[in-house]
Amino acid sequence: MSGVDVNLVLRSTRVVTPEGTRPAAVAVAGGTIDAVLPYDADVPAGARLEDFGDDVLLPGLVDTHVHVNDPGRTEWEGFWTATRAAAAGGITTLLDMPLNSLPPTTTVDHLRTKQQVAAPKAHIDTGFWGGAIPSNVKDLRPLYEAGVFGFKCFLSPSGVEEFPELDQEQLARSMAEIAGFGGLLIVHAEDPHHLADAPQRPGPAYADFLASRPRDAENTAIEGLIAHAKRLNARVHVLHLKCCPPIREAANQDILWAGLADGTIDCIVSDHSPCTTDLKTPDFASAWGGISSLQLGLPAIWTEARRRGHSLDDVARWMSAAPAELAGLTRKGAIEAGRDADFAVLAPEATFTVDPAELFHRNQVTAYAGKTLHGVVRSSWLRGVRIASDGVLAEPTGRLLERDR
Repeated sequence: MSGVDVNLVLRSTRVVTPEGTRPAAVAVAGGTIDAVLPYDADVPAGARLEDFGDDVLLPGLVDTHVHVNDPGRTEWEGFWTATRAAAAGGITTLLDMPLNSLPPTTTVDHLRTKQQVAAPKAHIDTGFWGGAIPSNVKDLRPLYEAGVFGFKCFLSPSGVEEFPELDQEQLARSMAEIAGFGGLLIVHAEDPHHLADAPQRPGPAYADFLASRPRDAENTAIEGLIAHAKRLNARVHVLHLKCCPPIREAANQDILWAGLADGTIDCIVSDHSPCTTDLKTPDFASAWGGISSLQLGLPAIWTEARRRGHSLDDVARWMSAAPAELAGLTRKGAIEAGRDADFAVLAPEATFTVDPAELFHRNQVTAYAGKTLHGVVRSSWLRGVRIASDGVLAEPTGRLLERDR
């Protein structure tokens, strides 16, 4: 060990480390993982031991795609409710998307407004993406220097008028500016012309919804994005493989899982995009297109992953290590010495049936209502402090994160 005073040891027969799952004891000092030790290692004098038996000790999940909507649309969600739901679900770090709040995170002043709102309410560590819109190329570098983790843009309408999409010329200008300081651009890639030409039949039929968001809209937008990125030597990440654009047919879902298995798809994050209950209409054309899943993401993914033969090592890579790497969160995403002591404790064989009344989201609307899922989150830990335990939440201790300089 490092010689720093260890004050906590977490022990489990199943600890998910970068080298695989094994029995281990994790020594924590000052909120940091000091060492990953053999399971039967002596507990240092003065340290508290927490033994989880056969429950799995995972690295705390990192969700880099969350719409908290605070301030401005707090009737949809807020930092207090969103981060409580995240903590209850094993998520210890989130990055907030720049749109759906008022103001959007498109200037440094707007970022500071959002940080002031978030600071006293965050139950988990919280960072922020900036937004790239047609009018703010001049604001991109100042936002990056102020600590945002990168920039989100849309190539088709975002759904809120204060966050307009970029056309191809505007995309090139924003991408060139961001490439100039080595930033990351994350992109909702659907071509607006293909969307405009697609049939728009309102109603509850999923086939009609699929027809309204054709494959060509994705393919054309991504091809153009790759061409710009090559020409400008820019860092670009394509996001959104569900809702809009839709997950499509069962065969396409199988291909998405294959993409996760072979590394084509980097990570799984929630795109937690909540709304009030009145916006969840039975019409695909008018319903708000988002699924509230912060609290349920880990068991939802584990339920399907285990059915398909994947392991919790895979889940930890998709939902913790890879998102942390994407955003440059070097202290997050793994159980290894030097990282923050952020953990989720999961009973992977246990099951539960989703009751919306037990969710901490502001609006208890869920696509998983009545579903039986595998994987019960027993507790969550942030820098060595238990912040959630069997649905009981501690007072907020989350910190506001800025990009590592």
